[in-house]
Amino acid sequence: MKKILVFIITVILAFGCLSACGTGAGPSGTDSSETSASGKETSGTDVSGKESYGTSASDSSEQKTEGRKIKIVATIFPEYDWVMNILGEDAANAEVSLLLDKGVDMHSFQPSAADILEISGCDMFIYVGGVSDEWAGAVLKEAVNKDITVVNLLELLGDTVREEEIIDGMQDEDHAHGDGEGREESDDHPHGDGEGREESDDHPHGDGEGHEDYDEHVWLSLRNASILVRGISEALQKIDPEHAETYKKNTSAYLEKLEALDKAFQENVSDSRVKTVLFGDRFPFRYLVDDYGLSYYAAFAGCSAETEASFETITFLSKKVDELSLGAVLTIEGNDHRIAETIIQNTKNKDQKILTLDSLQSVTSKDAQNGYTYLAAMGKNLEVLREALE
Repeated sequence: MKKILVFIITVILAFGCLSACGTGAGPSGTDSSETSASGKETSGTDVSGKESYGTSASDSSEQKTEGRKIKIVATIFPEYDWVMNILGEDAANAEVSLLLDKGVDMHSFQPSAADILEISGCDMFIYVGGVSDEWAGAVLKEAVNKDITVVNLLELLGDTVREEEIIDGMQDEDHAHGDGEGREESDDHPHGDGEGREESDDHPHGDGEGHEDYDEHVWLSLRNASILVRGISEALQKIDPEHAETYKKNTSAYLEKLEALDKAFQENVSDSRVKTVLFGDRFPFRYLVDDYGLSYYAAFAGCSAETEASFETITFLSKKVDELSLGAVLTIEGNDHRIAETIIQNTKNKDQKILTLDSLQSVTSKDAQNGYTYLAAMGKNLEVLREALE
């Protein structure tokens, strides 16, 4: 399958190159000599051979954007919004594209021919780097612009990246047990607070091969967001040194807002009666609950494609609602709350609320134009979490 994908990408890029040859332009609309590989050694690369963060930028990346707008492609909304905040008033100096701009789930996304050509000619490409981005490795290897600065979120976070886990009550896609039997759990803590789990010594490398178990939803941790914003900002400063001081200033101001919201989350959890959340849905909030020491139960793992919960899963989760005296069953964004409703109908009191946490996976470019921001979404999540933990 991957060989077929590489072939398709090669054909698309070859066609794009032939089209560009007629104008004498390079991949970014400049003279092709300005965007050719510099041949200078960089301090690190990703699997595609492109410059990868967090590594330092080469000299060529500092020169290749002179006299034109920087072209930045971000796969998901949080990356896009972070870039816009780093750019600040200098946003006019850049063309920033949101690749998944129609609310498409990244787990099922495949790039179009236009997407591939856009990435091939950009100056900076920002992506998560997990198995859902398996297509990215092939695109980057065949890219026309050999000086693309690649920002891989999982690589920036290094060994703090978590492996996706199956905990008690969670439906395993392979076996659909739902009751936790037949699965190996952490002996120290089976409910997702991050303690007592062994992490792989291997780091995620960005094309998804051999790293299928990493939890990709790293943006849902405000503490991760601070690290990622710094990494993106450093990469942008290397590409556009003329505006580096402005980017530093904007980054510092944005980090203060992230840290203030993180503190508010921590204070809210510390003051709450309940220390467990229960999802009648997929669970992409592993990093968030780990940050604040919360436990969790859920119907499915964060990257699961399952939509129907087994009888055992429903029964287990309903009993946990009663056992822990939970006042709410949580879901992620979307209109399908059938699993949450069924869980509630199988509890003793049948009076729990259904609350929704936003995983920021369905954001469209129109949402962004209408004022939707990462900070606003996470601030709303704080209010929802406060109600769920009452």
